[in-house]
Amino acid sequence: PVVLHKDKGAASSEEKGCDPFAQTQRSKLQHRRARINQQINKEMRMRAGAENLFRATTNNKVKETVALELSFVNSNLQLLKEELEELNSNMEVYQTDSEAINVPMIPLGLKETKEVDFTDFICEHYGEDSSLYDKEIKELMELRQAMRTPSRNQAGLELLMEYYNQMYYLDQRFFPLHRNLGVHFHWYDSLTGVPSCQHTLAFEKGSVLFNIGALYTQIGARQDRSATAGIDKAIDAFQRAAGAFHYLKENFSNAPSLDMSSPSLCMLVRLMVAQVQECVFERITLTTLDMNFTSQLHLAQEAARVSDVYLLVQQTMTQPLMKDYVPFSWASMVQVKSEHFRALSHYYTAVAHLSTEGEEGEGGEEAERAFLQFYINVPAGPKLSQVLRDPEKSRKLGKAHLRRAVIRHEEAMRVHSLCKILRKMDILQDVLSLMHKRSLDKYSELDREDDFDETAEAPEIQSHTHQKPDITPPNFSSVQVTDIFQKLGPLSVFCARARWGPIRVICLQRGEGGLGLTLRGDSPVLVAGVVPGGCAAEAGLREGDYIVAIDGQDCKWAKHGEVVNMLKSCSDRGVELSVVTLHSHESQVSKCVCVFERLLGGSKGQSSASLLNWNRKKKREGSGVTKRLGSTFSLSFGSTRDAEAMY
Repeated sequence: PVVLHKDKGAASSEEKGCDPFAQTQRSKLQHRRARINQQINKEMRMRAGAENLFRATTNNKVKETVALELSFVNSNLQLLKEELEELNSNMEVYQTDSEAINVPMIPLGLKETKEVDFTDFICEHYGEDSSLYDKEIKELMELRQAMRTPSRNQAGLELLMEYYNQMYYLDQRFFPLHRNLGVHFHWYDSLTGVPSCQHTLAFEKGSVLFNIGALYTQIGARQDRSATAGIDKAIDAFQRAAGAFHYLKENFSNAPSLDMSSPSLCMLVRLMVAQVQECVFERITLTTLDMNFTSQLHLAQEAARVSDVYLLVQQTMTQPLMKDYVPFSWASMVQVKSEHFRALSHYYTAVAHLSTEGEEGEGGEEAERAFLQFYINVPAGPKLSQVLRDPEKSRKLGKAHLRRAVIRHEEAMRVHSLCKILRKMDILQDVLSLMHKRSLDKYSELDREDDFDETAEAPEIQSHTHQKPDITPPNFSSVQVTDIFQKLGPLSVFCARARWGPIRVICLQRGEGGLGLTLRGDSPVLVAGVVPGGCAAEAGLREGDYIVAIDGQDCKWAKHGEVVNMLKSCSDRGVELSVVTLHSHESQVSKCVCVFERLLGGSKGQSSASLLNWNRKKKREGSGVTKRLGSTFSLSFGSTRDAEAMY
């Protein structure tokens, strides 16, 4: 796995992200999208205020003025959404610079977000001064800022994945289930620009995962598909994009924005699968060298398969919730591709039939077996085996398929002409025109003057693929991260599930009987017992306190023996302990004391006294007592560390 470790002195180059002000076509597009999102947010707030005023006022003149203002605001919103739709439909920016002629893919723009202030996290939950963690907070905020503009490569994906994995630690440390923190996560819908805001970290994680999938679509769209290596990279990227969207659909619910809703994610998964299937067809056309009868049939079935999956995407886009949400250019592009690849399937079928004309030996067993399973329904007329052996019948069937191919090509060009954005895509226009001309020329060659028979209707082709697309789930372990806030202490103790009191400073002076406390465990060390009337009790130390610092030296990660040595080496002036109390753990500490009372057969004071004298009796009683006390402590705290009495 790829391991990213941040340099504590400076951020690594992989974590800086792209320069948002860099003058690239993609950065300009993203900058314009961010500006439009902010304008949409402003207009929507104005509309909400105007609607509230319209409902609240009883003055007719004011109502007329507000209604007029609302019409202006709605008009501005419509214009902004149309402008954003045009930006989201700008597919050529994400395509490769190769001169090869390929149908453009549909990439997805990244979700935009606002900055988040994390400075109140520590003070609110742990009661510590946030200024002590300025370095960690700055590191987190820089990481979040960098992931807003990831580079369109593997480093950008790792940057997004690093922040996503880092949110696991944020969730465990700062976000309890029973209450919300005073932090807001603002994200804009990737297609409409409508802002959404939530307190929960799940919304932040879901939005970042959405951007991981969106970035994969951009990486897939930029590949040079004129060679098999580029096609394989595009297939991998689109499969991973489908996996990210599918994971998001299965694991995140109640999304506040429409782009992360279940119907939208289902549509995106199907769109990515369709683009994978298109890449599979392109690779087969490149790698098929022997264009014999069977190979042509296989190409026709692959093209039919691409058409079928795009037709499924088109049906998903026309669902009630998606019909007005998906950009018109997307729906048009999907329909164009469905018609285009259906035309190609009929074209390759026609070429296969025409290749048998005047050629013997092509009607072998393999070709005949493939041909008999080629159509969805058996066409009327002569048997398929007879068609395969009769050049004239094969020519007529091929002509029927060519006629169907020309009709489908013309329908694809018609749909293309209805969309203003698609008309601007020169490469798409070139592909459609070239394929239409190829089919039309082939059809003209077969159109004889003495052919008075009406061209038969070509039967529907049974789609089939030799490589089914995979939905590759995200591999979160590929980027390993270190908890930025590990200085807070072990995550098993200092976590969001616990409620901590403020840090208390206890000044202890060693008395004749020692410090008067009992410790156990490590990282951090727990005060398991306080002798009544002893130095620790008089100073305010309580059972259940965790020692987090000794004389200003942090010891949250200190082992049991290290803390004991620090306390033993304290001077006559005493020692200063910084302790915190875990409020939700008091019942557990009381349970531990009860266990000691029952096992040692005495009162609470007698139990503490016995623990206090344990170190003195250690040499006399041998290892049996050590094992007994060690197992006693492990009943309550799950640790095998032995108790140690300080005196």
